[in-house]
Amino acid sequence: MTTSQPGSQSGSNPASQQAPKQLILVDGSSYLFRAFHALPPLVNSKQQPTGAVKGVINMIRSLIKGHPDSNVAIVFDAKGKTFRSDLYADYKAHRPPMPDELRSQIEPIHQIVQAMGLPMLVIPGVEADDVIGTLAHRATELGIPTLVSTGDKDLAQLVNAHVTLMNTMNNETLDVAGVEAKFGIKPEQIIDFLALTGDKADNIPGVPGVGPKTAVKWLIEHGSMDGVIANADSIGGKIGERLRENLDSLRLSYELATIKLDCELDLSIEELVPGVEDAEALLGLFSELEFKSWVKELETQGVKANTVAGSEAEPAEGAAGATHSPLDVTPNAIHYTLVDSDEKLQALVRALEAAPRFAVNLETEGEHFLDTAILGVALSTELGVSAYIPLGHRSEGGELTDEPWHQLDREVVLAQLKPLLEDRLRIKAAHDLKATGHVLANYGIDLQPAKADVHLASYVLNSVTSRHALEDIARHYLDHAPIELETLLGKGRGKLAKAAVAPAAMLDYAAERADLVLRASLMLEHALAADARLEQIYRRFELPLVTVLRTMEQNGIALDKLALARQSDELGTQLNKLELQAHELAGEPFNLGSPKQLQAILYEKLGLPMIKKTKTGQPSTAEPILAELAEEYELPRVILEQRSLAKLKSTYTDKLPLQVNAHSGRIHSTFQQAIAATGRLSSTDPNLQNIPIRTAEGRRVRQAFVSGEGKCLLAADYSQVELRIMAHLSQDPGLLKAFSSAQDVHRATAADVFGVALDEVSADQRRSAKAINFGLIYGMSAFGLANQIGVSRGEAAEYIERYFEKYPGVRTYMDETQALADEKGYVETLFGRRLYLPDIHAGNGMLRKAAQRTAINAPMQGTAADIIKRAMIDIQNWLSEGSLDARMLLQVHDELVFEVSEADLALLADGVRFRMVSAAALDVPLVVDIGTGTNWDQAH
Repeated sequence: MTTSQPGSQSGSNPASQQAPKQLILVDGSSYLFRAFHALPPLVNSKQQPTGAVKGVINMIRSLIKGHPDSNVAIVFDAKGKTFRSDLYADYKAHRPPMPDELRSQIEPIHQIVQAMGLPMLVIPGVEADDVIGTLAHRATELGIPTLVSTGDKDLAQLVNAHVTLMNTMNNETLDVAGVEAKFGIKPEQIIDFLALTGDKADNIPGVPGVGPKTAVKWLIEHGSMDGVIANADSIGGKIGERLRENLDSLRLSYELATIKLDCELDLSIEELVPGVEDAEALLGLFSELEFKSWVKELETQGVKANTVAGSEAEPAEGAAGATHSPLDVTPNAIHYTLVDSDEKLQALVRALEAAPRFAVNLETEGEHFLDTAILGVALSTELGVSAYIPLGHRSEGGELTDEPWHQLDREVVLAQLKPLLEDRLRIKAAHDLKATGHVLANYGIDLQPAKADVHLASYVLNSVTSRHALEDIARHYLDHAPIELETLLGKGRGKLAKAAVAPAAMLDYAAERADLVLRASLMLEHALAADARLEQIYRRFELPLVTVLRTMEQNGIALDKLALARQSDELGTQLNKLELQAHELAGEPFNLGSPKQLQAILYEKLGLPMIKKTKTGQPSTAEPILAELAEEYELPRVILEQRSLAKLKSTYTDKLPLQVNAHSGRIHSTFQQAIAATGRLSSTDPNLQNIPIRTAEGRRVRQAFVSGEGKCLLAADYSQVELRIMAHLSQDPGLLKAFSSAQDVHRATAADVFGVALDEVSADQRRSAKAINFGLIYGMSAFGLANQIGVSRGEAAEYIERYFEKYPGVRTYMDETQALADEKGYVETLFGRRLYLPDIHAGNGMLRKAAQRTAINAPMQGTAADIIKRAMIDIQNWLSEGSLDARMLLQVHDELVFEVSEADLALLADGVRFRMVSAAALDVPLVVDIGTGTNWDQAH
């Protein structure tokens, strides 16, 4: 057993003195996996993984800060087998081995906890849960209030009048009432619950098919697992049969799920008090691990480091004689220069010529990338060394100014920078290379190569967070809070006000950003290097795609503005008619866009049934509710139609013509590369992903996207790509056979689910099978399927059950994927793109279930995104090197759109199909459907 040096308390029995302090028992192993899987990886300059160490210690520090009057003890699992492994050989057998990058962080965590003076327990042969259970039981006997900090739901069985649970994920606390509210049962029934449902992560068998709802229902009816067993013969259906078939293993499951309360511990509750913190040892450890903010925190207290773990600690940053490894991105000093003379410019050019890598930060003005102008250029050649060249600053009145600002001539400066910015052998780092490249292209500069983008590197490391702005990256990875734009401009002034800031005032802001880009590029590449698969995603998918997307965005697509104007007029007429029709049905005029007035008409005047209330207790008028009402009532149907057409008019037919660029005469959408967690691309200004194509009016909008004169459009669309990926990942024989033999997979599914011959499948049956195929990979429930295909929930549940009977590999894949997600905290695509699932253990059931659904679908959707990205890179390289009169214009979901001369149409079709089907080697063929036409709707 390991503990830190204990402190002491006056008196031998805390119960006999004043009210005892609360005892907090920390499930250190839960903290460890939470920090490792739910946070992006970090490594220091010695390639040592440190993310889990930082995460665990952060959580412990926060816990202590939030409970300053409590005694805190940390409990970790020990290496080796436990009594449960002897009891059941397959206990935790499905768990993958602990990754080396996690295992290497356990010892540093233990060292830091001990140096903090906290009691720490690691008991050989005993799981942390059992140690916590034993300590909580002893504390209860002494009347000591106890808080168990963990992410493990199994520990809810420990809750009683003295023991409360706190979730590490969201700080949700569960007392006795809280357990009953969350689980629907009492704490003393939790073991029965776990025995019945089993635990995939720990490989506790339970009763196959018994989920939480069934288990809770049985325990409410029969009181306990023993009561369920006693009444097993009275439980009907397949679930009753499964219960009776698994009675023997049920008692084993109960024993495996039971946390021990009587472990032998060489430590009393009274000894679980903090000892003396060893600040010198902490400083040495933090220096070794390169936790710079914590080092500074201790140094300001006058602490000096001791030697730690047999190695000399790094000199503290800023200390005399301090040295830095090549990957230490903290500068010794800061030196920012305002380049306002030719002499300074020439000195900067010489520094750039000598630097193998430099960072670029442009200060700009303008809304769209085609119309963006450069106000100034900031460049950083080494850590802490940066320069700002003002080029376009002017006064508030808008006139250009020179004296006393001493700006350089924009054309002269950019002409000198152009060879350096276009040099493919010299790495340029930026935050958003694509946007930077667009602005430079406006001045005839082709930024090359695309090899260091801190925006994309941050996204690849953790795609779940939306915080990839340079400010967020600097705070998270560099422990640095940069100058805020609002601080520079003053509150309430937009980005356009940057032009009126004097260059000398802009210097620190702009130069710092270039400096931070250089430092972050080194730090993030260092972090990516710790995971070969993530580094491959960054270097082989995201970075090459920058040039592809830049080219597509520059290409744009032609738009028939007259066609949209006619459609807008027609939609306006239809909307007026629908509004009058709604008024007639209501018996009075009202504002269709007012939820309050609509509530009054639907529920008060017409007396329609209230299906759901809003958070404020009002009857809901949300679209799903209106859709349900529209099945029986005319007014909700008219309202839905009016809403749909109004959105189409305002979002597309009215707005798209305004987004045509005045110079090119085309629409230039921006493709967002670092938004969707799964790796999918999205588009803005305009958003082309959401144009409705299931309605005639939606398809008319697509008809307005046209080919240029003498050209046609070609659309290439992957067929059922996510289902094909599911077949590959699940290795289900039925799905593999259906796709490999070129069967209609929806027809084949219908034949299996509905029990009919393949040639006897009706159109309705095929449609239902299609809903099942796609619904299941998106985690659709029986309730959702029932609504979609118009059957009872019982019928839908039966269809799903039949599906899994015919395709058992799919269910196995789903179960194993959810178990891995639960264990790791993330899922991966076929190529290694990682999607973190911070809500996979959430106390909120809706959040947890959403994360579980995401765990199933994300590997398929993400793999599909990776495949089309790989195809786009290959196709653009081919088009750039060849002589075809063709260019790639759009990417929407699984579809690529090209503009091509009629003479080269056949060659383009063959080349695109070949490269798209060759983008991945799956165990089923990839299929690409190709269409052509003079507009997008025809081609699609």
